[in-house]
Amino acid sequence: MRRDLCEAAQLQPTAARSVKGRTLWVREIKPDHASLRVLVVGAIHGDELSSAAVALHWISLAAQLPVDAPQAIHWRFVPVLNPDGVFSPSPRRANAHGVDLNRNFPTPNWERDAKVYWEKRTRKDPRRWPGPKPLSEPESRFLYDEMQGFKPHLIVSIHAPYGVLDFDGPSVPPSRLGRLYLDQVGIFPGSLGNYGGVHKGVPVVTIELPNSIRTPLDGEMRRMWLDLLRWMRERVGTVQEVAVRSP
Repeated sequence: MRRDLCEAAQLQPTAARSVKGRTLWVREIKPDHASLRVLVVGAIHGDELSSAAVALHWISLAAQLPVDAPQAIHWRFVPVLNPDGVFSPSPRRANAHGVDLNRNFPTPNWERDAKVYWEKRTRKDPRRWPGPKPLSEPESRFLYDEMQGFKPHLIVSIHAPYGVLDFDGPSVPPSRLGRLYLDQVGIFPGSLGNYGGVHKGVPVVTIELPNSIRTPLDGEMRRMWLDLLRWMRERVGTVQEVAVRSP
């Protein structure tokens, strides 16, 4: 990630820390009379560097939205949820405890299903270890707390490298964002899509960029952004009453 891109994003520190004590940073963009809350998350997996770069680019686009836009949006960006994975000598999917953060959210029957899925379906792939219990990691607890406090109407989770668009939850999913077409891949125990979209009823758009390292061209990132805004105007406004419910 380029230093100038990080500086331009004007990220703010939170009190939350990663396993190794790295600060978790956010950027909030809140116009007056915002009626829609959107949470954007990048680099849940630390080896998906392009996801963080897209989140940082989108911060600049969100800041440029006109104040009199027909749909005022309160944005909260978490560009790098897994800094220990990102800044590892060789970027790694899991956090410093070796936990796949995208399998660590408290979906129903996690204790029963997550371990079985990991053992049977992934053959104990260490890159997909869900952890010893749900929300065992400071990074997943931070995002959980953000969801509980911010109560987003929409969550956008940016990943790589499968080059598709995934969706969980209510509303009609977007058919495409830029060159990415909808291809719903199913749900997994402990995943953010499962927890937010299926269990909590908050639409979760999961973007799978085509490459983990190479960031899309500026024009493509802008097309994805404009397609997202267009879909939000058409669809998300109809489910604004849906918010994250307390457990």
